[in-house]
Amino acid sequence: MVARGSGIQPTAGKRSPRRAAVRLAGLGVGGTALLILLTGCDVGATFSGFGWPQGGITPQSHRMYDLWIGSVIAALAVGVFVWGLIFWCVIRYRKRGDELPVQTRFNMPMEFLYTIAPILVVAVLFYYTAIVQTDVDKVTKNPDVTVEVVAFKWNWQFNYRDGIGPDAHTVASTLGTTEVIPILVLPTGRSIRIEETSKDVIHSFWVPELLFKRDVFPGKVRNVFEVSKLESEGAYVGRCAELCGTYHSMMNFELRVVSPDKYDRFLAAKKTGKSTQDALSEIGEAPLAVKTKPFQTKRDANNFNPSSANAGAGS
Repeated sequence: MVARGSGIQPTAGKRSPRRAAVRLAGLGVGGTALLILLTGCDVGATFSGFGWPQGGITPQSHRMYDLWIGSVIAALAVGVFVWGLIFWCVIRYRKRGDELPVQTRFNMPMEFLYTIAPILVVAVLFYYTAIVQTDVDKVTKNPDVTVEVVAFKWNWQFNYRDGIGPDAHTVASTLGTTEVIPILVLPTGRSIRIEETSKDVIHSFWVPELLFKRDVFPGKVRNVFEVSKLESEGAYVGRCAELCGTYHSMMNFELRVVSPDKYDRFLAAKKTGKSTQDALSEIGEAPLAVKTKPFQTKRDANNFNPSSANAGAGS
């Protein structure tokens, strides 16, 4: 005899074979889809990099790209799992008729899962982030090429150095002007050290194909980074990525990646006193920038209180 109101339902814990089969099929389809996603030839290319720029030209850029793709896949996997739980609870425990659904006070496996799983996800992402960050920030004592990047409002100067640090000597230099975009010439297959400094305010050295930006600080601060090698020849636009003043948007430069032989010939020509344009022409490269062009700054007297205008007259 069962007491009235006890709520005991002898068949409540039984599951039909059909329902169990449906759940197993759902898990199988989800697992298969996730496996295909994780083992695809190039998941990033299929989904346009999940918002991350593609076409990196250094080993460091490839590692950062892979870290981003892996992080997004992990986030999507967690998201799909959470969304699945939400919709399953909405459907499974929806109200049927006038009776309330079975009230569950706790679920130890579920509580264990949503406590441990986030810790594991964060730990794995932290580990790989630390590995990639250490690799990107790594510098060596004897890089093959050292270039000093000097930023100023609103252009760039590239100094080719004979060593590292502020005590090294400049053996050749390229100075940008309003009329001529400065071109930074670098070789493929060699380690390259970039030492940055600013003459006035904070700027930011950014070549999208390197897939990261480096701030350029004024004063005695020298922001230093290295790339182990450049993998692809070509011309790549560079920009200032830090709002630095009126003509910030016009502060462009061009990275010209050439073969080691061409680079050596270019540097030798510069050392003899030739201009950057003449040295580029001598090695068979376009003398002027091909990925960007000078902007019309309109810096003239008419921009700033022309003498013919009366004070307080407005515009």
